[in-house]
Amino acid sequence: MNGGLLGGSAALTGTAPSGATPEGPGQPARGVPWAKVCTWLAMALVVLAFPVVFPTPAVTSIAFFSVIFMAAATAWNTFSGYSGYISIGHAVFFGSGAYTLALLAVHLNLAGGMGIFWLVPVAGAVAMAIAVPFGLVALRTRRHTFVVMTIAAFFVFQLLAYNLSSFTQGSAGVSLPTPPWTATGFNQRFYYVAVAVLVVALGLSVAVRRSRFGLQLLAIRDDEDRAAGLGVKTTRVKLTAFVLSAFSVGMAGAVWAYFLGEIHPQFAFTALFDLSVAIMCFLGGFGTITGPLLGAALLESLQQYFTIQYSADNLYLIAYGVLFLAVIALLPRGVIPTVSGAYRDWQDRRLQRRVETVARSAGATGPPGVPVLERAASSARAQER
Repeated sequence: MNGGLLGGSAALTGTAPSGATPEGPGQPARGVPWAKVCTWLAMALVVLAFPVVFPTPAVTSIAFFSVIFMAAATAWNTFSGYSGYISIGHAVFFGSGAYTLALLAVHLNLAGGMGIFWLVPVAGAVAMAIAVPFGLVALRTRRHTFVVMTIAAFFVFQLLAYNLSSFTQGSAGVSLPTPPWTATGFNQRFYYVAVAVLVVALGLSVAVRRSRFGLQLLAIRDDEDRAAGLGVKTTRVKLTAFVLSAFSVGMAGAVWAYFLGEIHPQFAFTALFDLSVAIMCFLGGFGTITGPLLGAALLESLQQYFTIQYSADNLYLIAYGVLFLAVIALLPRGVIPTVSGAYRDWQDRRLQRRVETVARSAGATGPPGVPVLERAASSARAQER
């Protein structure tokens, strides 16, 4: 028990207890996980080649929105999934990024074209700046109150977008410069910029999850008081993750706004955005790296498809809802954790059968002793490799 506590404290604070070694005695160093590397490379190839293989405008439009929400859901999960604090206010950063790019383009009299995409990181930086005071206020509360605070902040920003008409044009909205591109390749340009935003969001998510900082976030999610007792600066850690997630969401909002060509307060600041990204993360796997990617790719593409096919009589809403309820009923933990758990259980059963086979072949009689089992398990693992 003390050893586990020492190990947890050392991992959270970045120090190692005396006598600790990276690998246990007799344990080989971990090699490169080639299966995961190949999986990620295959996924990257599919994403990059998709608009080339399927160049139809309707398909590339659906793909663009899917990638945008993959980036937004990944960024949302970087904070909410790892810390356990459910945010229903990230639409503040999405809308702020959209309005930042639109207003800068209009007030600077920029011509449409690829040059406007250089404003996307600026939109992300503005979203980060907004996240600092927002987070300082909201993160003083705990989980349930935090949800209420984020909802309140969302409505404040939506009302500001409506009422600051001299700045945001109010309900009339803001029209962005039109890109001087032909229909051929129009969606593809936006798609690859959205992929770049996704890469940034995913890179931040992986970096956070694999770092000591990510371990501190997970400790806060499991038991915030215990994490504070182990020396974690909980408010600082939560605020940092909150600000980092705002950056990618703000950039996603900026690219989304430029693609649409005009924005309005009710669409840039909408509660449906927060509900959508939350549902996507819960569907794919809350707190996992790949879960938000899968959830957003499935739900957003299906929503766009159902909207195109059945928007006339709103049947798409029924189909979308039935699909979501069916998946949640069958896979309550999310797709990725459920499939991963089933695969691990299968591996454990397979290894157990191999251990029993090796133990019997070793000539053990009766219930095998611990040394025999250890040798059998080691031999079985060697055969697995």
